[in-house]
Amino acid sequence: MASSASLQRFLPPYPHAAASRCRPPGVRARPVQSSTVSAPSSSTPAADEAVSAERLEPRVEQREGRYWVLKEKYRTGLNPQEKVKLGKEPMSLFMEGGIKELAKMPMEEIEADKLSKEDIDVRLKWLGLFHRRKHQYGRFMMRLKLPNGVTTSEQTRYLASVIEAYGKEGCADVTTRQNWQIRGVTLPDVPAILDGLNAVGLTSLQSGMDNVRNPVGNPLAGIDPDEIVDTRSYTNLLSSYITSNFQGNPTITNLPRKWNVCVIGSHDLYEHPHINDLAYMPAVKGGKFGFNLLVGGFISPKRWEEALPLDAWVPGDDIIPVCKAVLEAYRDLGTRGNRQKTRMMWLIDELVSLHSSTPLTELRMSQCSYQLIAVLALQGMEAFRSEVEKRMPNGVLERAAPDDLIDKKWQRRDYLGVHPQKQEGMSYVGLHVPVGRVQAADMFELARLADEYGSGELRLTVEQNIVIPNVKNEKVEALLAEPLLQKFSPQPSLLLKGLVACTGNQFCGQAIIETKQRALLVTSQVEKLVSVPRAVRMHWTGCPNSCGQVQVADIGFMGCLTKDSTGKIVEAADIFVGGRVGSDSHLAGAYKKSVPCDELAPIVADILVERFGAVRREREEDEE
Repeated sequence: MASSASLQRFLPPYPHAAASRCRPPGVRARPVQSSTVSAPSSSTPAADEAVSAERLEPRVEQREGRYWVLKEKYRTGLNPQEKVKLGKEPMSLFMEGGIKELAKMPMEEIEADKLSKEDIDVRLKWLGLFHRRKHQYGRFMMRLKLPNGVTTSEQTRYLASVIEAYGKEGCADVTTRQNWQIRGVTLPDVPAILDGLNAVGLTSLQSGMDNVRNPVGNPLAGIDPDEIVDTRSYTNLLSSYITSNFQGNPTITNLPRKWNVCVIGSHDLYEHPHINDLAYMPAVKGGKFGFNLLVGGFISPKRWEEALPLDAWVPGDDIIPVCKAVLEAYRDLGTRGNRQKTRMMWLIDELVSLHSSTPLTELRMSQCSYQLIAVLALQGMEAFRSEVEKRMPNGVLERAAPDDLIDKKWQRRDYLGVHPQKQEGMSYVGLHVPVGRVQAADMFELARLADEYGSGELRLTVEQNIVIPNVKNEKVEALLAEPLLQKFSPQPSLLLKGLVACTGNQFCGQAIIETKQRALLVTSQVEKLVSVPRAVRMHWTGCPNSCGQVQVADIGFMGCLTKDSTGKIVEAADIFVGGRVGSDSHLAGAYKKSVPCDELAPIVADILVERFGAVRREREEDEE
């Protein structure tokens, strides 16, 4: 089981709160043949022989007994964000109380000082605060840490009270990492909000920039009759380690780039392991429950790759040591130049290339199958694996279990609507939240419904929806009659239920187009043109950063600008087709570039007819 006691060895050596209690997970094994790749043969050259000692020298060092900084010899060719980190330690705003002084400064004074201006635009992201300079000057988005997407009615009411105070400037979003983001926050209020978050068991610490993002788990953990393992205790442990129990963990806050982690708990793979930097895949070895590991999955503007096997297995109670080891290998060895080439997979690629005769990027560009690429890559991944292993507490990292517990033929289930729990007489109710946007009044009502019909708990999902668990069966009918469920329907249309959208240019300065309302509008237009036989997942992202994860969607839309037929510059989208989630996961490729948003609906309708079995409405009418 996941042990909170084991966490203590891996937290920074300064005072912190006691680790939160974690419920031991129940394990339900469903052994099937795994696609785990075999370990390299003994003829493979030792990793340390193939990669020079100079390249494996850590590029960071600890200063002041606390913070980790880039060594002088590696400070050439840095990207602007690395220079900001060198100019002032971002975590000092939290760990040394700098936020309290910054919050007292008027914006005019902040703008006049280089360091202070960098504080509000960059360093505050280490505290989960994102200045909306372009579209909401002087206001911030605050991103929380919400392991496994589990939140309470008390926490929801507190967040609702924060955004309510900002009137029309305040709102909240469910994110694609099972998380809350609240909007409209002003700098003078931040210290009080941070105290309020702590009082209800929440934090926003280390949720932005070059940090570990929210640990994702099964949204049905503990209530799903078919789950493999309850992921909640594992994601709670990960979050406790990452933030050192809300105190700040500076050993892992100077990564080369952001870093995502998930723990898989069901055959449905709701957690999207293939796009995480580290994914824990449930597996039994020697009669003991644990996890095989995938590494390196990511999405970025110019490149997106699926995670690859590390050929490693850890017992269930050792998830923190290996997480720490992977993070420290990435922190120590990752490059810090071009921001587009600093995610962990780029480090893996480099080490593979140094160790193998064929660079991994060339393998991916070839006609090799994914499985063959995985086999060849693993021959070279020994270099990266070796760096992880040497950072393990005992210097040993077990090879992967031959089988994992994921049923590869499992059909991914729909959690929206009413479904029986493993607890007799109880159900969970999945609600569709259109493109994840909620207002203060909605959050107050969600909290009330959780208390009145459930156990005071809500679950957030990566599709930007919400699940109310632990509803007694005799209360289900009354819950379904609640007015809020007219807005957050448990039975949305087949095209709406898979609709995801990032923030868009309403608030985000990087977004090129408006996404949330546009996604709803185009979907409505398409529904008038065709009917579909099944749900089709459509994702929108306002820019190439792909926060909306268009590459995992059946149909994805990435914002851009183009000229229309009159030569006018208009909002447009690149269309992606073919993404899959689940055991046969696949990242989508571009289908059509630079389509004006006003011209999208008929093209999407054509795609649905050609690839997803949709029927045109006029044909339906002819057949009636």
